[in-house]
This record gives sequence, structure tokens and C-alpha cells, in this order.
Amino acid sequence: MVDEFNAFTAGNMTVEVEVLDHVREQAILVNLGSLRAIAMHERVLIFNYNSPGGKAFLESLLPRLNPRNINGGPAMPFQLEVVEAALISRIQRLEQRLMKIEPRVAALLEVLPNRLTADVLEQLRLSKQELVELGSRAGDLKQMLIELLDDPHEIRRICIMGRNCTLHRLSDDMECSVPLEKQIAEEEEEEIEMLLENYLQRCESCHGQAERLLDSAREMEDSIAVNLRSINCRYESIAFVSSLNSISPIIDNNFVLEQWAFWATTGGIVVGAVAGFFIMYSYLKARKIL
Repeated sequence: MVDEFNAFTAGNMTVEVEVLDHVREQAILVNLGSLRAIAMHERVLIFNYNSPGGKAFLESLLPRLNPRNINGGPAMPFQLEVVEAALISRIQRLEQRLMKIEPRVAALLEVLPNRLTADVLEQLRLSKQELVELGSRAGDLKQMLIELLDDPHEIRRICIMGRNCTLHRLSDDMECSVPLEKQIAEEEEEEIEMLLENYLQRCESCHGQAERLLDSAREMEDSIAVNLRSINCRYESIAFVSSLNSISPIIDNNFVLEQWAFWATTGGIVVGAVAGFFIMYSYLKARKIL
């Protein structure tokens, strides 16, 4: 049974937080991005089901609950269907977002750094921002799956939901009133681990590709910065040469004037010295000193 109700205000609709699924005695608290739900043995309560995460979750869960899609095989417990649908919807949203960003970044890397226009640079900035956000969300989901796989106690608590079974806190051993239920729970534990490992691989692939694209975008951004600095240095050199060319006529004119003044002054000193010599010689000669 799927119960749908909006338990959050509109101000909480855009909250995106990745945390570990917490398993309680008879419920699983699911908190994946904008999807918030409580899964129990026979029903799931979906908070804010009109959010993107809630809609994607319902699109994944409802077909799985259709008896026609079972194909005669054994049906999974309802809470496992809920957990798997939540993981599928979340990973598919990340993969779809990556598929949307990847060709755009590839096209930008082909035209850069030859086309340094404002529009292209703005697209690169926005794409890099989306890759950072995508990598962060994929990384958080990957970490959640790793922590869940490293905690077999949580997985076993999922398996015993709705069954007359208990877990010892110290030994973590499973005891059931019916031996068949214990066998089924152990088989479900292995199946859950396989499912989690499969989704972990998909999440790691998405996260790794997002990180590679982000590294390529950052390298291109660094290359553009180097090119812009080189172009700026060229412009400064051209401006310096132009300024020298603009003041060179003034320097040449001043140099010509200073050269004429130098020779005129030197000539005046020489003529004055010779004239002074003859005047002093004539004076001393008249006084009969010489």
C-alpha cells in the first residue's frame, strides 16, 4: 500500500540532503535528496510526493508493484521493493543529468580555447557548476551505499521486518521462530548485498565520469587563464611601444636643441678664453711686465 501525503511546507521542497537510510524496528526511513519516505512491511508513507524525487520514486515503484510484472517469479518483500525503487530513481536521475551535461561539456572543450567569447565562457562556468553539484550528490550517495554495505546489522534488520525474528545485539545472530523464515531472511540478505553492490558500481561510474569531466573543464579554464594573461602581456607590450613612438619625436627635437646649445656653449667658451688671453697679454705687455 502506498500512502501519499505532503508533510513538509513549500519551503522544504528544495532541500537536498544525502544521508544513510536508517532502519528502525518496523520501518525504514528513506532520505535521498528530495525523496523522504517511511517504508514499512506493507505500506510506504511518502512525504512531499510532488517533489522531483517523490515523482521519480513513484514512477519507479508503481510498475514494480503491478502483479503483471512479476512474471511468475517470487515476489520481493514490499520494503525491499521500496528501497530498490528509491535507489533506482535516485541513480537514474543522476545518470540522466550526467547524460545531459556530458555532450555540452564535450562541445565546449572542442571550441575552446579558440573561441573566447563571453557566451562560451559563461556556458563553461555553468557547466562546471553543474558538474560540481552532480559530483557532490553522486559522491554522497556512493558514501551512503558503502556505509550500508559495511553495516550488515542494518541489512539484517531490513530482512527481518514483518517476520517473527530477532537479532542479538552483541553477536548479531539472527533467530526466528520458524526455521524457514530464517532461511528466507538469509537469502534476502545476500540479494540485498548484491543489489547494493550493483547500484554502488553504477553510482561510482556516474561519480567518476562527473569528476573526469570536471577535471577537463578545470584544465581548460586554467588554459584559458594562461592564454588571457599572454594576450594581456602582448597588449601591454604594444601599448608601451606605441607610447614610445608617440613621445620619440619630442625626444628627438629636444636632443637636436640640446646638441646645438652644447656646441654653441663650447664655442663661446673657447672664443672667450682666446680673447681673454690676448687681452691679458696686451695689458701685461703695455705695463712692460712681459
